[in-house]
This record gives sequence, C-alpha cells and structure tokens, in this order.
Amino acid sequence: MRWVPFDVLAEPVRRQILDLLLERPRLVGELTEELNLSQPGTSKHLRVLRDAGLVRVRRDAQRRWYELEPEPLRQMDEWLTPYRWLWASRIDALEQHLETMPDEPEDT
Repeated sequence: MRWVPFDVLAEPVRRQILDLLLERPRLVGELTEELNLSQPGTSKHLRVLRDAGLVRVRRDAQRRWYELEPEPLRQMDEWLTPYRWLWASRIDALEQHLETMPDEPEDT
C-alpha cells in the first residue's frame, strides 16, 4: 500500500519516530526502547514511514539504520505555505492580547 504522508503523520507514534530521527539516525532497537513499544510494533510503524517515503534504511552489515528523508516533508511544507495566514494572524492576535495582560495576578 502506498501511504500519503498526511495519513501517516496522523499517528502520534510515527510523529515521535520522526522527532527522534530528526536528532540522528537510529536502529530499530533504539527506537523500540525509547518509545516503549514492542519490536514488531516499531517495525510496523517504520515500514509505513518507509512506504510513505518519510524515512530511508541504510544497511550496515547486520544492522539497519533508519534515517529521516526530508524531501516529502519539504513538499508538505510548500503545500501548507499558502494556508499559514489562517493561523498566523490568530497567533499574532493572541500575542497582542497577552501583551496587554498584567504580569502578576491581582489580589482580590
């Protein structure tokens, strides 16, 4: 099955895996331990991420290193660019509102 990156990223564990791979390439065992998952569960998530093109595998003798594949994420970012104004103006309004609030709560 060919996965669409947005579908893949709907799963929180897969986003956690990408966050870890953003730091550095990792082995399945490392990811399994850090995420507190079973090895088959971790492998299943990695297979989905690989099928979506979000990670790649590099063989090193008996070990398989999983690495982030940035191109699909760049493409997603480009697609989202025209929509950023939808939340950017709201974040700016929130920032302005927070600046008008007192620093310390008033005693009643």
